[in-house]
Amino acid sequence: MWALVDCNSFFASCEKVFHPGLQGRPVCVLSSNDGIIVALTPEAKAVGLHRGDAIFKVRDIIEHYGVTVFSTNMTLYAAMSDRVTGILRGSVSRVEKYSIDESFADLSGYERHYDLEEYMRGVAERIRLWTDIPVSVGVAPTRTLAKLGSKFAKKYPGYRSVCMIDSEQKRRKALELSDLDDVWGLGRRSCGKLLSLGVRTPLEFADKPQWWVRRNFTKPGLQTWMELNGESCISTEEQLQRQTICTSRSFGEMISELEALKGAVASFASSCANKLRAQGSVAACVSVFVGSNPFREDLPQYRNVYSRCLPVPSCDTLELSCAALDGLSQIWRPGILYKRAGVILSYISPAEGVQQDLFDTVCRRPERAALSRTMDELNRRYGLKTVSLAVEGEQRCRWKVKSEHRSGDYLTSLDGLLTVEI
Repeated sequence: MWALVDCNSFFASCEKVFHPGLQGRPVCVLSSNDGIIVALTPEAKAVGLHRGDAIFKVRDIIEHYGVTVFSTNMTLYAAMSDRVTGILRGSVSRVEKYSIDESFADLSGYERHYDLEEYMRGVAERIRLWTDIPVSVGVAPTRTLAKLGSKFAKKYPGYRSVCMIDSEQKRRKALELSDLDDVWGLGRRSCGKLLSLGVRTPLEFADKPQWWVRRNFTKPGLQTWMELNGESCISTEEQLQRQTICTSRSFGEMISELEALKGAVASFASSCANKLRAQGSVAACVSVFVGSNPFREDLPQYRNVYSRCLPVPSCDTLELSCAALDGLSQIWRPGILYKRAGVILSYISPAEGVQQDLFDTVCRRPERAALSRTMDELNRRYGLKTVSLAVEGEQRCRWKVKSEHRSGDYLTSLDGLLTVEI
């Protein structure tokens, strides 16, 4: 059996931990540039706010209902995520951290000693007591069904934080009551294809014969079908490997100078390379995109993207940054006020067994790989961007994101320690 532990409204819940007076009040967390709502509490949803709302469009609702607004603080959220995961690892021997607010727990063998539903309910209560973060837990024979179970546990308080799908009747009922886009592994294109084939619910998809699934879908679609039918076959490592890596930002102020854009793109490429190395992967394609402010109709509008394939898949910060900067020089246009840029790494594969190129122009790859690892270690030890590329320069203040409502780094910085008045 697998359990999926999902933190409820995680970003907003983290903020409420350090602001106890916000319990029961509407709270929203904004994107990295204070542009849109990325997380909100049920109380905020009740007053008419939704994830993805542009902040300037819902300013009246926020002011009328006294909604408390925070800027994204990933440093704080990552620290709280580590605490939640640590508690979970202390309760279950094998835990796979899937994202900042989700973890899978392998419960194989625990059924011989515990009632799994009550055991995971105790884990959820322990997490709430020790971190004040509410979680929803789904327990099922496969990861995909466990994800569905966590959604039911979050939606219906009667489950008391844990929804267990441990019988054929429960499995069919859960699939019948769910939407296609609720299924882990079914993206927008897959859902659209299923709808075009006359499949409306996950249950209808699961009831299709295997030959039909093989004829209409590739291996990921077949794996999802098998998981929905109770056969565990998806690894979270495979899911992560299939994903692209993207770092993008909306700038605090619009910029037009190429040098300022270079600093931003180089910083984004460096962050992508760091994430790539953290999961032990390499990428074969680097894409860079830029865009103007779509809300400023009085200004010239421009958006473009450029992709470059590497002869040898790499995770080298210098190589990936150079490729991104070359792409930027191809799509940059003078006279445009740019509001957004980003870097995307794709065609990701494991770092082991990379096919080399006889005419590779990059020299001393082992030494450069060691340099990248050293930069990562220094930045982990002394703080983000302690060591960075020179091209990032001092232009950061031009494209630095807005964070006017950012809370302190209460768990990772001495300057952010809470002050309590007694």
